[in-house]
Parts: sequence; structure tokens; C-alpha cells
Amino acid sequence: MTKKEKVEFVIKTLKEYYPEIPIPLDHSDPYTLLIAVLLSAQSTDVRVNQITPLLFEKAKTPQEMIKLSVEEIRAIIRPVGLSPMKAKGIYGLSHILLEKHDGKVPSSYEELEELPAVGHKTAAVVMAQAFGIPTFPVDTHIHRLMYRWGFSNGKSVVQTERDAKRLFPKECWNDLHLQIIWYGREFCQARGWDLDKDIITKKIGRKTVLDLYHKKRRVNR
Repeated sequence: MTKKEKVEFVIKTLKEYYPEIPIPLDHSDPYTLLIAVLLSAQSTDVRVNQITPLLFEKAKTPQEMIKLSVEEIRAIIRPVGLSPMKAKGIYGLSHILLEKHDGKVPSSYEELEELPAVGHKTAAVVMAQAFGIPTFPVDTHIHRLMYRWGFSNGKSVVQTERDAKRLFPKECWNDLHLQIIWYGREFCQARGWDLDKDIITKKIGRKTVLDLYHKKRRVNR
């Protein structure tokens, strides 16, 4: 298969698997999405979705959030990990949103990445899921699958994002990044990976990845 044919196969297969794409993080507006994505760093979506209702019960707007102290925020979000940094970030960005953006979440990389604890990936997720702006946020699942499929060299998420944007049509980016995440979680995990269930990698995967998979299978028998 040519690379173009592989890309078309991935798009077609993912559409068949995920015609309706659930959003992993529970939220009600751009602000609650921003907070949820920030909390998801080095945590699981399941854990974040358990904690955000407790936080948003106390404060679900910047106006309400700044009435809490950093320590109060930290006490609520502690189970998601990195709570000192995340609590300071939530408190700080809430102040900045009120001071510079009339309490509204901005929709550009530049303005979002100026906010405390908001990096490129967080900004991209908010732009895509809150505002429908085409981006291609790369998480560990996308980084892993893009390498296994032979679409990127796996050296950095920055390069993976560039490769994804170069290969896939722009109008597909927002759907694809979520579809790949769900597919990676379900069929192409980092551990306990079953190639027989992973039809995409089985068909188009990088030869070195497939050889290593079969070698490990022989050793473990």
C-alpha cells in the first residue's frame, strides 16, 4: 500500500469504528473543559471525571474559582496528581481570564498558552473541542499509533503533530485525534496489545514493530 492508501484506510476504518465520537472529559462549557484538560495531565480521564464534579460544585466559573484559595482547590483535586502545580494554575488562569478576557476562554494558541499551566496540547484540545478550530492534539496514544503505523518517527510529539497535520486532511483533524485515542485505548495499547484485534496495525503497521511484536509473542509462549 502507498502511504496515501494507508491514510485513506485509517480514516475509513476509524469512521466505521467510531461514527459517533464521545468526548473523553466531562464539561459544560469552554472554561470547565479548560480546567478538565489541565487536570488530565499525567492522570486518567476516568479519575478527572470523578474529581471535576466536586470542583465544579464549588466553582464552575472564573468568578467563583477565585473566591477559593489555592489550598482549597488543591484539597479537592489532590487525587489527580500534581495538585500543587495544577491548583496554582487553575487559580492563576481564572484571575487572568477575568483581568484580560472578560472571564471568557480565548480561542487562540497564543492567548491560551499565556495562561498558567496551559501548554500546547491543552490549548489544542480546547480549541478543537470547545471552538471547533482544526487542531491535532497529540497524546501518548496518538504518538504511539502514529509510530506503529509508520506515519511518524516517534522521536517527539512535536514531530508527530507535524506529520499528522501533513498526512491527514484538515477537515478530519478534530475527529481523527479523538478516534485515534479511542482506538489506541481499545485495540492498540502500550501493554497487553493483541495484534489480531488491531486490524489497522496488522494491515499497515511498521515492519519493525510487527517483527518485535511476534518476537515477544514467541518468547512469552
